[in-house]
Amino acid sequence: MPLHPPTSAVRRALLLALATTTLPTAMAQTGPGAPTRVLKVAAPWEIGSLDPSKTGYIFTRLEVTETLVDVDASGQLSPGLAARWSVSPDQKSWRFALRPGATFHDGSPVTPDAVVRSLGRALAQPGILKNVPIQRISVATGEVQIDLKQAFTALPAYLAHHSTQVLAPSSFAADGSVQSVVGSGPYKVVRVSAPQKLETALFEGWKGQRPAVERVEYLASGRGETRGMLAESGQADLVFTHDAVAIERLKRNPKLQFHTLPIPRTLYLKVNAAHPLLQDVKVRRAISMAIDRPGIAKAILREPKAAATQLFTPGLAEWHVPGLQPLTRDIAQARRLLQEAGWQAGADGMLRKDGRPFTLSLRTFSDRPEQPPMATAIQAQLRELGMDVAVSIVNASDIPAGHQDGTLELALVARNYALVPDPIGSLLQAFGPQGGDWGAMGWHSAQVTSALESLSSTNDPARRSRLRGALATVLQAELPVIPVAWYQHTATSSKRVGNVSIDPLERSYRISQLTWAK
Repeated sequence: MPLHPPTSAVRRALLLALATTTLPTAMAQTGPGAPTRVLKVAAPWEIGSLDPSKTGYIFTRLEVTETLVDVDASGQLSPGLAARWSVSPDQKSWRFALRPGATFHDGSPVTPDAVVRSLGRALAQPGILKNVPIQRISVATGEVQIDLKQAFTALPAYLAHHSTQVLAPSSFAADGSVQSVVGSGPYKVVRVSAPQKLETALFEGWKGQRPAVERVEYLASGRGETRGMLAESGQADLVFTHDAVAIERLKRNPKLQFHTLPIPRTLYLKVNAAHPLLQDVKVRRAISMAIDRPGIAKAILREPKAAATQLFTPGLAEWHVPGLQPLTRDIAQARRLLQEAGWQAGADGMLRKDGRPFTLSLRTFSDRPEQPPMATAIQAQLRELGMDVAVSIVNASDIPAGHQDGTLELALVARNYALVPDPIGSLLQAFGPQGGDWGAMGWHSAQVTSALESLSSTNDPARRSRLRGALATVLQAELPVIPVAWYQHTATSSKRVGNVSIDPLERSYRISQLTWAK
């Protein structure tokens, strides 16, 4: 059902409740008579696990952990825990030299052995490294060596993904599970109160420039209305991912600074292409043609430019194909396609084929507050075609679970195709031969597989351009996922905090770069 903003009276009552609730103070004592300001951060994402393969992104965003490779402000790969790296002429053997003097939060040195253990564990877990043809990870003459079965030019980009973060040996229990997060970043974990709270403090052993923010309290708050009120009441200094309906109000608040940035994240329908109702590409195209993308972008996202015409956003310049036939709404053509696929509308206007009604379920989750109202809008638009679609608001984890057990039919989800700085990483995970939890389901294209494999092993610009165009064309034609909108990331900050910026790759909240206003 649609989400509605609270009335003024309700909002005032909630703000009063927030203001009178006992919360941690904004100052913490780090020594006798030495008050330290605490930065309070609110975001939708719960701390469901300490395991990097599950919710490791929380610890990289809060700069607790590091990866071998980092990404600079322009999106280019840069040194992380690895000060430099090199590759053999055959592109199959990579060496990573560690940053001198790097230490973990427990005081132990960051050694090649520790890195190998973390990467080996990441390789054994479900995650991004499963798509890399790794033969062996080892220590060689004081460096980390990764040997590949075949050339894979995107390897350094994969080693910037949060699931490859490097943890100290003391992080692991005897059975190999993660018992604590001991990283090497500028902030160390002080307390974890899963699934909602996490406290960090400046790591005094950090060798980089000393951050102005010394203590951080992170709060996971799944409801967009609550996050908006935390910002307005001053109970949080830095708040990420706001309801679109609250944006104009937040922009007018004189106590807040509002930040927005288009990022390479796309909102789309994940389709079970093996489902009897969805295996015909004509049906998937009809669904796409029923969606009013400009209407959704304007009414729900409050940003007309967010209407997706293809999978990749204009921000992913190398992957966005200007000449691609755009996705548009065409109800008449959608009805013709459905008739060609054997579906006929009954007297009630609802579709049937061989006596079977066109009935599906659509899952989505509220961690991204725009998704439930978008799902409701899509539900109404598909009903115009005679499709009976039931919307279910579930936990985000129910999407990959439904992919794995085969019960998922449709899902409205969002994916940042640059979580691995080279999008090929996300694409291999989403559209490889086996599909992906957040990508293709019951669909496979030999042409796409071939293009992905070739993109992984070539640096030739002209060939890469041709391959990207071919891949985008197949995805646009066969619609294993159906793009709906391009995402606009939003955040607010209190005016006591300066130098706030949004990371378009969503790798970091950039807390170490913040300043305190005088």
